[in-house]
Amino acid sequence: MNRNIMVLLRRIQYEKIAPFVALAVLFVASSVLSPYFLQVKNLLNILRQVSYSGMIALGMTFVIISGGIDLSVGSLAAFNASMGILCLNYLMNKLGNEYLAMAGGILTALLLGVLSGALNGFLITRGKIAPFIVTLGSMAIFRSLALFIGSAGEIRSVSGRYGTFGMESILFVPVPVIAMIILGVVLTLVLNNTRYGRYLCAVGSNVRVAVFSAINVNRIKLIAYTLCGLIVSVSAVMLSSRFNAVSTSNLGMGFELDAIAAVIIGGTPLTGGRGTVWGTIMGAIILGIINNMLNMLGVSPYLQGTVKGLVIIGAVYIQGQKA
Repeated sequence: MNRNIMVLLRRIQYEKIAPFVALAVLFVASSVLSPYFLQVKNLLNILRQVSYSGMIALGMTFVIISGGIDLSVGSLAAFNASMGILCLNYLMNKLGNEYLAMAGGILTALLLGVLSGALNGFLITRGKIAPFIVTLGSMAIFRSLALFIGSAGEIRSVSGRYGTFGMESILFVPVPVIAMIILGVVLTLVLNNTRYGRYLCAVGSNVRVAVFSAINVNRIKLIAYTLCGLIVSVSAVMLSSRFNAVSTSNLGMGFELDAIAAVIIGGTPLTGGRGTVWGTIMGAIILGIINNMLNMLGVSPYLQGTVKGLVIIGAVYIQGQKA
């Protein structure tokens, strides 16, 4: 029994350290392959690019730890961002106050994120429908609604300050990157230092044991999906403010693949039960560096999806070998 515990502890420790080791190796290799990689502007650009999908990956981490999956995050980002800008434009026309309009639009997007995530969680927990089926259906629904309200085109904000907000930096660090770091700190505390975090891991590890331990499994899963929906909306607000517009057909496209890949690379197994928030952030940065190097080396952008797919398969295979 003691030997099994030691093996489990070593495996968990390896999963926590492995993403950081992989990032260090990739960082050195990229520095050798391209003289432009270490330029501050390029590094900040990588961080900005990965921050949007990285934030979503943080919410996905909690969902996967609970033993679930959420395929709707990309479509949800497009829908919530669209509704947020529509609300902002409406309030601008009614109130004429740019700051109140921005606040109203952002709050609308965040509230819709909470409600949408809770809806997914409710259908999964109370409706007893498989997470894959529920989120696959909601992925189609949210994208369809976004395309409908935007006439399959672009929804542009009438606020100039909203676009400025999305491009600002604090001490040379882009605002979306700061938001990702803040979310990482908060979610780390929640996962590692709260009763909810312990219960979340227990539910993902063994639902039956969690039920026998008097844990409200449905509530734990519902909170995970609700939290994921909220974080998706934070990312959607940051992304739409960067362009001061929403492309209803393109915004969030492929974010579910990026998020799942970052979570897996970060050491969180698809079987759930354990995971690390900072590992997920490292996973997102690793993907960003890979994409950046492919661009610098002149590799076709159409092949980047192939690389992501191979990385996901490889990460799952390695996790299987350690199990």
